[in-house]
Amino acid sequence: MCSRWCCDTCGCGRDAARSPRQAPIPPPALWLQTCMHAQTVQRLRTFSDKTGRGAGSCMEARGMTDKEQWVVWNGSLGVLDTVTIGLVEQGEGGRSACLAPPYGVVGPFSLDELEATGRIAFGACLVMSRERWQQDQVELRLKARNERQAFLSRLNVDDDDKEHREALDLPMDGALEPSEINAAFRRLAKSAHPDAGGSNERYRRIAEARDALLDQFAGAT
Repeated sequence: MCSRWCCDTCGCGRDAARSPRQAPIPPPALWLQTCMHAQTVQRLRTFSDKTGRGAGSCMEARGMTDKEQWVVWNGSLGVLDTVTIGLVEQGEGGRSACLAPPYGVVGPFSLDELEATGRIAFGACLVMSRERWQQDQVELRLKARNERQAFLSRLNVDDDDKEHREALDLPMDGALEPSEINAAFRRLAKSAHPDAGGSNERYRRIAEARDALLDQFAGAT
């Protein structure tokens, strides 16, 4: 049985169709927790300075929002957790809010937009209602997995990979599409083939580069 805090990270997919559940705080959230207190204090001071009201009065617009659970999703880190709304401020453009600890650095964002649409982005995070998460989770998980795979492929570029890219005049980093690799090969083959004034060695080199890169990026779409 998988005991990882988020099944996205181990690939078992056991929780893909389940409702979000409270999970242990992942390592990235520990950093959020250390940053949250100072930023929250600063927001309270700023509110008090601007309005002349006590910092506690900025909580008046909250209503029942602090009791309702939402979902926070960060696909790049694989973070999925249930959260509540923390600090809420009423401004001329409507209500703005931040999440409660340990995700207090997520915000401020428009609380009115979140309640109206069920989903709002802040940086790399998405804050969503439970219903909206159920609707969008398959698409979001797939997108995050593809982005992580592309990121890992950039980290794993070795000397052979660089030589293959150089041989075909392709970008030195990032994922490559098979169509991009084939197009580069066809362009260079026009002059590299012996019948076109090139050499066997040159043609062999770009053919090897094409085959190696196609094998490496065979899963690209």
